[in-house]
Amino acid sequence: MNVRSILWNGVLKDNPVFVLVLGMCPTLATTTSAINGLSMGLATTVVLSLSNVAISLLASSIPDKVRIPSYIVVIASFVTIVDLLMSAYLNTPGPDGGASLYEQLGIFIPLIVVNCIVLGRAEAFASRNAPLPSLFDGIGIGLGFAASLTLLGSVRELLGNGSVFGISLLPESAHMLLFVLAPGAFIVLGYLMALFNRFLKK
Repeated sequence: MNVRSILWNGVLKDNPVFVLVLGMCPTLATTTSAINGLSMGLATTVVLSLSNVAISLLASSIPDKVRIPSYIVVIASFVTIVDLLMSAYLNTPGPDGGASLYEQLGIFIPLIVVNCIVLGRAEAFASRNAPLPSLFDGIGIGLGFAASLTLLGSVRELLGNGSVFGISLLPESAHMLLFVLAPGAFIVLGYLMALFNRFLKK
């Protein structure tokens, strides 16, 4: 097992956002800030890694006819755990009295259950490999997803609010509201995708 290769593929070669173009719904909806993107990415990484290991262990005992529903039940179990933990520890109002991080991510945490990245890795990798490689595959793909969302969120937050992770970097006169709205998500994603793929080709 080549751990470095598995992790490298997940983060760069098979990056779920910039290369495979998967998980676009949470990618575009939750990246209004760097912290939102990072939190969503890490939550998905935990679910992806744990569900990969569980499915790898159970794959041989799951009948082929109920394979996909069984995988979804396994994934939903881990999503529920992550959702409850985030509700317990990330549900306090922000420093300015605004919505908590858990409230900002909202429905997109439970929707990890139907994220095509998680189910896709369960079907394509975890069900056909041993638990340890499946764990590293989940970590690699998850980190690639988290890094992509964090980068996208950082650029959108910087251009839209003049800050990154809440740290003010640009004067208010330089803020462009467009980039924290839906059209800005598509614009930034398009440019980052082009730059990422140009880098990979080099």
